[in-house]
Amino acid sequence: MDTDRLPGCYRHPDRVTGITCTRCERPICPECMISASVGFQCPECVRAGSGTGHPPTANAPRTIAGGVVAADPHLVTKILIGINVLVFLVMLSDPVFAVQLELIGGRYQEYPGGPLHGVSAGEYHRLLTSMFLHVEWWHVAGNMIGLWVIGGPLEAALGRVRYLAVYLLSGLGGSALVYLLSEPYVRTLGASGAVFGLLGATVVLAKRLRYEMRPVIVMVVLMLVLTFVPLGHALTVSWQAHVGGLVTGALVGLGMLVPTAGRHRALVQWGTCAVAFLLAVVLILIRTAELT
Repeated sequence: MDTDRLPGCYRHPDRVTGITCTRCERPICPECMISASVGFQCPECVRAGSGTGHPPTANAPRTIAGGVVAADPHLVTKILIGINVLVFLVMLSDPVFAVQLELIGGRYQEYPGGPLHGVSAGEYHRLLTSMFLHVEWWHVAGNMIGLWVIGGPLEAALGRVRYLAVYLLSGLGGSALVYLLSEPYVRTLGASGAVFGLLGATVVLAKRLRYEMRPVIVMVVLMLVLTFVPLGHALTVSWQAHVGGLVTGALVGLGMLVPTAGRHRALVQWGTCAVAFLLAVVLILIRTAELT
């Protein structure tokens, strides 16, 4: 497809698109397209289609995944970045803080600040809290840039709640695989598992919208190469977190972007989230049984 001949979105002229509103036929980008019974509609046409007697949310503009179109489509991404940066600053002032939250699987280990108990000892919160910890400034900066570049457009396409579900479940999936396959006392932390999950969901989104897949595939391959190739610094990349997050994000993304309308779509979406969560729980329970 020759993108030079495609028009720009009527609300975002810098974004080339091949999709048009089925009612007014104006070009619309993924952020503006709202799933309708036939094709996609722009926000203005959806608002003009009110008067059905349903609650206001029934006629609110919807994303391709069925979420409500928000005034700030990147709000959750901004909040997540803010939380990660804030936690990193707290870590700088109190190094012991990270020790209580990072992912470690073993039951007990002596530490200068006192005994350290891991996930197998019942501290399951480490599977999620470790997602918000980072070692160095370049560690947090790299992950936050990835979160903004990949997460921002995905949040606009899915809606806030569905996007947050992909992020958290991807992080949990990555942590579960780390817990299952890593040595019991190897400490793991970072948001990269969740970011890889957003990348997996982005692949599904690009396929769903029939975008050119080569740039997305190249990005996935490049990030996986960086995962398995030594980078020459003290921080060891956790391939388990990256692979676990990527697979979980793709799985949840498939559920979120299933082309099914109405209540059946919501059932598939949240049912997929439940399946992803249960799969992570199974892996966690298997590893816990091995370590106890």
